[in-house]
Amino acid sequence: MSLSSQMRAWRVAMAVTLGAIALLSGAAWAIDAEQVPANKRSSSGHHLTAVEAAEMKSRLGDKVLMIDIRTRAEAMYVGMASVVDFLVPVLDFPEFWEWSEQGNEYIQQANPNFVKDIEARLAARGLSKSDPVILICRSGVRSNAASGLLAEMGFKQAYTVIDGFEGDTAKEGEQKGQRVVNGWKNAKLPWSYRLEKAKMYLDPL
Repeated sequence: MSLSSQMRAWRVAMAVTLGAIALLSGAAWAIDAEQVPANKRSSSGHHLTAVEAAEMKSRLGDKVLMIDIRTRAEAMYVGMASVVDFLVPVLDFPEFWEWSEQGNEYIQQANPNFVKDIEARLAARGLSKSDPVILICRSGVRSNAASGLLAEMGFKQAYTVIDGFEGDTAKEGEQKGQRVVNGWKNAKLPWSYRLEKAKMYLDPL
């Protein structure tokens, strides 16, 4: 084999190797941060669309932990992605719901055990903070902040699903204001109203 042929073969082998590394690390699914709306751009640097999150979970299976960080009420009344491993709310409603006049909504409280709960669920699966964790909320705003928090706490691959479970609202047309633009449900990805107790957030681990 000539030197030029050997070099070509070496380049092909390296390209295959680097591609495999990118695939295993989840980089194959990552979106460039510049393509993400500012209010959904996570300081973790790891962004996925709902479709990419489903593909990543399908490819990596138990090597990636997918967490629904919405409230328990949302999971119960809006449904939940079938491939989610656990529900761990980053915010939730207190025992007695209070109304915010300024926000025109019920007040939610931060879950003080959020990071520890995810650490515990990783450990239970034999995973560590170096392994990928995918966070999904309604539309990608809460998961943006939560993935940044995890990154600050030492998680190396904290992904946010930028269009979330329900997606963004339409800006015009007959369905203006409705969440019909993107997201897990609108992509026709598997989900259900039927909840699995083993995945639910009952008590902190």
